[in-house]
Amino acid sequence: MLLSGLMALLVIGTYSAAAGLMGGVAGGKPTGLAKGAVPAKYKALVQKWGTLCPAISPSLLAAQLYQESGWSPSAESPAEAQGIAQFIPGTWATHGIDGDKDGDRDVWDPQDAIPSAASYDCALAGYVDDVPGDPTNNMLAAYNAGAYRVIQYSGVPPYEETQNYVSVIRKLEKSFAASKGRVDPSKQAAGAISYAQEKLGTPYLWGGDGTSADGGRFDCSGLTKAAYASVDVELPRVASKQWNTGPHPGRDELLPGDLVFFANDLEDPTSIRHVGIYVGGGYMIDAPYTGSEIRFDPIDSPDYFGATRPTGG
Repeated sequence: MLLSGLMALLVIGTYSAAAGLMGGVAGGKPTGLAKGAVPAKYKALVQKWGTLCPAISPSLLAAQLYQESGWSPSAESPAEAQGIAQFIPGTWATHGIDGDKDGDRDVWDPQDAIPSAASYDCALAGYVDDVPGDPTNNMLAAYNAGAYRVIQYSGVPPYEETQNYVSVIRKLEKSFAASKGRVDPSKQAAGAISYAQEKLGTPYLWGGDGTSADGGRFDCSGLTKAAYASVDVELPRVASKQWNTGPHPGRDELLPGDLVFFANDLEDPTSIRHVGIYVGGGYMIDAPYTGSEIRFDPIDSPDYFGATRPTGG
């Protein structure tokens, strides 16, 4: 109880100080990638090819690849979309390039598929160059619905699937971009922390979402999802997906409400296995493992991967 009381005071004090920092983000289009956002084996490719034309950026290209395959070079969809960039065979035949100059064009090889994705994006941007509106949004809409439809509707067509695709990629783009300045604290952070504090002492349940069927119990990502849902910010269900729900503050920039992540491979975000809610002073509230309870834990450990500041926008 003593630790809980001290931590509660720390949360209130630290969050109050953080609230005064609202409005401090630097402007400008980011060209760098957030540390740890892209698996190390693909980072140089994404950084290089993400600057191929003005309609794309490294963070936008990363968002597309993540959305298409979750960084899996062996991904294959029921529609026969293949590889890390999910090209269908007909599109690959026309737009696939030999990115690594080894004499072949292999849709399953990220060294070819990632450059091809960037090249295809830029080709689409050229097709819809004269269409009114945001060039990147139009390019993404062309990727999803075809350039003809973007030209026909003078912008993003009124298809729910296409509009959702554009919206998702643009939001993910912010998660992959390196911050040029201080990242604003979320307005909902205090509410999310308050929700998590109310659950202190609740037994852990693997796969638990806090429902009545779960006996009000949570696992780590179930807790963070529910905490942010209480303040109308929807997060994905699993920890590795929650990583891409906002920008990534550095360890010395952490503020209460940030999600903090832990991974098996500190160079690969797909290996994230645990998440908690940062409360200040080097501590988080988390649901650790089977047999434990929701509690305060220190965040500084060898498997600390990084942090995300969830956004509701």
